[in-house]
Amino acid sequence: MAEKDEKSPNEPDDEKNPDQKVDPSEMGLVDLMKYLETKEPPKQILSSVDLEGIVKLIKDKKATQIITMAGAGISTSAGIPDFRSPETGLYHNLEKYDLPNPQAIFTLDYFMMNPEPFCMLARELWPGIFKPTPCHYFIKMLNEKGLLKRHYTQNIDTLESVAGLEEEKLVEAHGSFRLGHCLECNAEYTQDWMKERILGKDMRIPKCERDGCEGTIKPDIVFFGESLPNRFVQCVSKDFKSCDLLIIMGTSLTVQPFASLTSKVSEETPRLYINLEKTGCGPTNPFAMLMFGGGFKFDDEDNYRDVFLEGTCDDGCYKLADMLGWGDELRQKVKQEHERIDAEKKKETKSTSSKS
Repeated sequence: MAEKDEKSPNEPDDEKNPDQKVDPSEMGLVDLMKYLETKEPPKQILSSVDLEGIVKLIKDKKATQIITMAGAGISTSAGIPDFRSPETGLYHNLEKYDLPNPQAIFTLDYFMMNPEPFCMLARELWPGIFKPTPCHYFIKMLNEKGLLKRHYTQNIDTLESVAGLEEEKLVEAHGSFRLGHCLECNAEYTQDWMKERILGKDMRIPKCERDGCEGTIKPDIVFFGESLPNRFVQCVSKDFKSCDLLIIMGTSLTVQPFASLTSKVSEETPRLYINLEKTGCGPTNPFAMLMFGGGFKFDDEDNYRDVFLEGTCDDGCYKLADMLGWGDELRQKVKQEHERIDAEKKKETKSTSSKS
């Protein structure tokens, strides 16, 4: 009996299941184009592609795995400047630090050479100086109502935690001041230890106290060129697949990889963008452009899921809360929490004065 010829690796596999679904991300360009020509258009989830449609989705309990994404815009009403606004943005007001360029203050090489400008800036931005905004409390309210899957923030001000959002629900994509590490031996230092040196009357550059080490202590904030925290990578890989509503607030969506998260949700998932201006409408990469048309489609005729709410984040959250019937609850929460924080600060100041 003749032996059966072995199948060439280049020949088609007749035994392969023709109904087996292939991930478009694994297709070649030709196959991908064919796929795009034959695939059915995405299903519209919203009853109407506007804020009313978003509100109805939440009220009808069809959005119970909400992910929120936030940038500096949610903290500006607390007195913390954003980065890129003309005249008032952080980068515009860094001239006093005599930097080679504004971004240098957040680069590791420059910090290792001259940490003083960053430490001086940290005195102005240090957690505990500012109170959370209505936007922070709206995010907490989503969690209290069992609707928040996760909150992703670019901010390092920790105001979500001050507002009471539980740690498990929070992903600080660019790190925070909670801990610091020695750049030489990696020894860990607490926020209070760093605060004592950076916020003291006579500011001191935080230096390692281990025997034989004179390394500088850097807060665990992600500088340009550094890897994002492991928690960010781990949560992104599992969270966005099940997200049924994405709310983006106060970010220009220019910093990667954070900006690319808007395309991590399914192509049917509604997206609400609250910001002073529209951004993120262009393609993020060639594959995203082929698959999803690239970016938001606010003004496109075939827009079926993207809603833009122009204005400050606080105004946007109040408007959304009012339409959901949560407005009075949110305003009361902001009032009570701010009064509590003011009372605690007053008590702390009185205690400090009595000791001195």
